[in-house]
Amino acid sequence: MAKNSEKLKNQGFALGRQNYRLLVIGFLIIIIGFILMVGGKSDDPNVFNPDQIFSFRRITLAPMVVLFGFLFEIYAIMKKSKSEEEA
Repeated sequence: MAKNSEKLKNQGFALGRQNYRLLVIGFLIIIIGFILMVGGKSDDPNVFNPDQIFSFRRITLAPMVVLFGFLFEIYAIMKKSKSEEEA
């Protein structure tokens, strides 16, 4: 009888508290990646500077950070909470 009441009590959220914290961290990592992609604007529209637009930060580092953020989100969703492991 006690197990049934515990199961009903834990049916409020799909994920545990730690999962939601990890989701927020992953979301912040993704935002940081997109912030790293910002920039490269020239003051003069007649001048094209490829070093500003095609820099290592915008072409390589930022997409890798965003990809890591999405992988971290998948981990945050798939991780079992402590209450699920005990049940």
